[in-house]
Amino acid sequence: MIICIDVGNTDVAIGGFCGEKLSFVVRVATDARKTYDEYASIISQLLDGQGVERSTVDGAIISSVVPALSSIMANVVRNLYGVEALHVSLKIDTGINVVCDDPSSVGADLICACVAARYNYGAPSLIIDMGTATKMMVVNEEGTFVGVSIMPGVMMGMRALSSGTAQLPEFSLEAPEHAIGTNTLECMKSGAVFGHAAMTDGMIDRFCEEFGRELPIFATGGYSHAIIPHCKHKITLAANMVLEGLYIIYTINNK
Repeated sequence: MIICIDVGNTDVAIGGFCGEKLSFVVRVATDARKTYDEYASIISQLLDGQGVERSTVDGAIISSVVPALSSIMANVVRNLYGVEALHVSLKIDTGINVVCDDPSSVGADLICACVAARYNYGAPSLIIDMGTATKMMVVNEEGTFVGVSIMPGVMMGMRALSSGTAQLPEFSLEAPEHAIGTNTLECMKSGAVFGHAAMTDGMIDRFCEEFGRELPIFATGGYSHAIIPHCKHKITLAANMVLEGLYIIYTINNK
């Protein structure tokens, strides 16, 4: 088994691959204040619940956008499962080229999603990752990462709206029946869900116009299931693109 860990700003996703099959995905909230001991206890319990034994783990790979947790996760897999984790960066073979002004600034999670797009879904393609932030990326015909747009994520916008106003409450992320709301909660849900979907559609139009052709579109990230069904473009949900990309990068570097 290969353990793939994606450390995001909202949660840490851990996937176990047996061969090319993703056997399980578990998640724990990201908290840079937690100690190694706390994460080791949580992860041990989660993976025990999936029947993961030390003898079955052959390797691990980590993608992290939270530097404070990168070494903690590496120590967790080293001490619990006896393997040295590979870290995703442009210092290793990712299987794709990154062409932008500063390739080293591209997040490891974005690289992983684009790797999955190239090898599992096809290129060229447009990838949307709806997590803490909403990221839209393009992989060209050669499987090269050519650029990205980063926008506030839907939950980030919702929390800003609630915390920045005196009379607007917090609310759950679900679509109302109508875009034209008739009460406070409906109005806010309309803006969050339909507004984010409309923004996504508009950015897709701009991306395709700049690229010069219509692109196959794939969406991943924790909030994509709530937004993508309300977009007007045809978008394929691919919930585990980052974990899939992690596994591909691991195999490329362990042939």
